Parts: sequence; C-alpha cells; structure tokens
Amino acid sequence: MADDLKPDFPVPRHVAVIMDGNGRWAERAGLERLRGHEAGVESVRDIVEACTEWDVEHLTLYAFSAENWQRPRDEVDGLMAFLGHFLLSEEPTMLKNGVRLKGLGRLDALPPEVRAQLEATEHATADGKALTLRLALSYGGRQELVDAATRVAQEVAAGTLAADAVDEQSFAARLYDPAMPDPDLVIRTAGEHRLSNFLLWQASYAEFHFSNVLWPDFRRAHLLEALRDYQGRVRRFGRVPQADDGAGARS
Repeated sequence: MADDLKPDFPVPRHVAVIMDGNGRWAERAGLERLRGHEAGVESVRDIVEACTEWDVEHLTLYAFSAENWQRPRDEVDGLMAFLGHFLLSEEPTMLKNGVRLKGLGRLDALPPEVRAQLEATEHATADGKALTLRLALSYGGRQELVDAATRVAQEVAAGTLAADAVDEQSFAARLYDPAMPDPDLVIRTAGEHRLSNFLLWQASYAEFHFSNVLWPDFRRAHLLEALRDYQGRVRRFGRVPQADDGAGARS
C-alpha cells in the first residue's frame, strides 16, 4: 500500500456500505451473475483491511436483502452456498486482524447450515477489538421496524412495558442490534442514488456518498475518496450550526 493511501484526518466511527453492481459487473464481462459476487469478495477483503488499518470501529455491509429472496432460485442457492464458504474461509483472517463478525437481519430465514456457520464465526471472532464487521443478511429496514414494533406491542400487552414508556430510546433497544452505533457515513456503489431499505432508522442523520464504481472494482482508494468527501461535511443533526462545529466530526 502506498504510504499516502491513508487518511490524514479523523475517520467516521461507523461506515455502512450498500455493495451494488456485482451482477452488472459480471454481465459486462460476459459471465454468470454469481461470478460477480465472487469477484466482489476481493473488494470486501480490501475494504475490511483498510477499515482496520485506518481505525474505523464499525463497518456494516449490505450483503443480502430481505427482497433478494425473490431472485431466481439457482441464484439464491448459489449465494447462500457462497456465503457459507466465505464465512468459513475468512474466519482465520478475521481472527488475525482482530475483526469481530456479527449478522444483522432476519437470520432465522437463512439455510440451517449457513446460520450455523454464521453463529460459529460470530462465536470464534467475539473477542475481536479492531473492527466490528456486520453483515446485513436477509435484512430489510422496514422489516426491522416491524419486528421492533411487534416486540414493543407484545411487551405492552404482557404488561412488561408501559405504553407511555415507549420512546425513541426504548424503541431502538428493540432493533436487531441495539449496541450498533448509527452509521456516520453510508456509501453506495454502482451509481445508484437510493437507500434500498437499508438501515432506515439508523441512517436518519447519516451522510451519503455515491460512487459510480461497481462493487467488484471498489477498493481502498475509493473508500478514501468517500472518507475525504465525508470530512468536508458539517453534520447539524437538525441544529443551527455553531461557530465551533467541525466538518466531518464524529457523532
């Protein structure tokens, strides 16, 4: 890595990425769509390594949405098999680099063998301190809000939660991962400019960076460009900016 290919400014605490463009990358190369997902693993490796080296504390990757189950059966089966292999093969590297892995989403919908491998990798990497890597799997922002609301309703009905005690804090405590800090920066690749049902609650005040680069071609140089873009933002959180507000400040 070139000595100057690293941030010389404070980085965001939590970066979330919508990894888009795998299928288009494969189609442009005349390959099956699954080959694009395989190629995208190199980008995952490089971005995870860059985040650990650059002191980003949390990285969340949108790996498989709740809507992706509607894709052709052979593609879904291939993606699930590929996910299981990825978890198994990348575990030694995660352990070496101090990466803690966590799944995020309706994980019960995953095939039993994939869910078992995910749980095994989560357990093996639980002591990682350099970076918490979350894979959003069978994930949808609307679904997460519905699941949280259902939990609240059940607890109110059971008398374990008072209706007048429900506020933003108590609701957030019933999301999939209450310990996850809100993302400071959301990156989407492949030129699309939409959130696609990703972290709807958590990304309310996130900054956004849209890259035209397809995910299999996205590397740390592109991540650095996104971080520089973020550094130039002033995060107001609905407030009138003060004279001492710094650009790119952590939330």
